[in-house]
Amino acid sequence: MRGQFITFEGGEGAGKTTQAERLAKALNNAGIETLLTREPGGTFGAEAIRDLVLSGTSERWSGLTELLLMYAARLDHVEKLIEPALDRGVWVISDRFTDSSMAYQGYARGLGKDRVEAVHKAVLDDFEPDITILFDMDPVMAMKRVETRGEEISRFDAESIEFHKVLRDAFHHIAEKNSDRFRTINADASRDAVHTQILFAITQKYPDLAGQLTDGA
Repeated sequence: MRGQFITFEGGEGAGKTTQAERLAKALNNAGIETLLTREPGGTFGAEAIRDLVLSGTSERWSGLTELLLMYAARLDHVEKLIEPALDRGVWVISDRFTDSSMAYQGYARGLGKDRVEAVHKAVLDDFEPDITILFDMDPVMAMKRVETRGEEISRFDAESIEFHKVLRDAFHHIAEKNSDRFRTINADASRDAVHTQILFAITQKYPDLAGQLTDGA
């Protein structure tokens, strides 16, 4: 059987990376081979593009250049890692995917829905996740997390709080338009509470997993 493709979305500082690791562990504990990856990145070529996109000043790239770089990385990611894994029956969890391009470049950079959708259709046709978990969090609180996590600040982290507020609204709008695929969770909660929300969302989508997913801490 083909594997399932799960994506985590949301603004900066929402804790997606930690929770992706916990879900991967929970699925593996349930006997489901799971691959954890991220965007931009996941393959050698895509990781090289990640360095280009995330480093430098916020003005380094235009919105359209960002979008094209993201989709160049994404195509390599899908062709070389995601699709082969799904074909082998492996479940894939990706920290970000196409919805981030719509939110960041389509909405926050002002390129518009139609342009992003046109690029997506040209590059990936109708390929999309099976389920997307949206981490919803107050941008002010999220940016405080970013400031205290001790990691290098990316071009997107350095954007204004207004940019991050637009992102949050964008993700809400995208989730509403794709309600069959999205599950929104409260990322302001504790790590354990967020993990519990994720497991509930996954078992809603895949009822056969009810009772099989243990704590992935």
